[in-house]
Amino acid sequence: MIRPETGSRIVIASHNPGKVREIGELLAPLGFSVIAAGALGLPEPEETGATFAENALIKARAAARASGLPALADDSGLCVDALDGAPGIHSARWGGPEKDFDMAMRLIEEKLQAAGAVTPEQRKAHFTCALALAWPDGEARVFEGEVHGHLVWPPRGEKGFGYDPVFVPEGHEMTFAEMEPDQKHAMSHRARAFEKLVAWLRGNGDD
Repeated sequence: MIRPETGSRIVIASHNPGKVREIGELLAPLGFSVIAAGALGLPEPEETGATFAENALIKARAAARASGLPALADDSGLCVDALDGAPGIHSARWGGPEKDFDMAMRLIEEKLQAAGAVTPEQRKAHFTCALALAWPDGEARVFEGEVHGHLVWPPRGEKGFGYDPVFVPEGHEMTFAEMEPDQKHAMSHRARAFEKLVAWLRGNGDD
């Protein structure tokens, strides 16, 4: 499989502005030119996969085919131990058609309260990220990362997106939404998946 060359154009297969911005920031040091699927007017494919990796592949391959360019898709979500791993791959859907994450966070909190989960130990959760890099011919690679922590209430911070305001990573006291982007990028699930992607792009990973 041919690795994209530095300076080449990559489509970010997402219509989520926060996710596009974060992925763009992580890709910037590698010298790639990025453009969002939304900016190209590409439709959002139906995510019918049963795992984060399957959904990332669906999005990346659809964007690569439609654009004729390599495409990078992220499928990520929050998995809460006390909720049997929910919302998981349905993390965005918990926000409804408007992707209202304030509503989604309240829904999780209601379910945790109903389950009697009040201590950090009872509120353990982790973020998972699967990054899929696909080519127009359908070839693709997937890189995955996780970060573990616990949930807090009420939400805190304005710097993140999605479920960041209620997630405190292990070993820290601030939520992802309270951290500066560089601090979050150093430890997030997306950053850990990116480490594997970057190693491969630089020729240090498995072919």
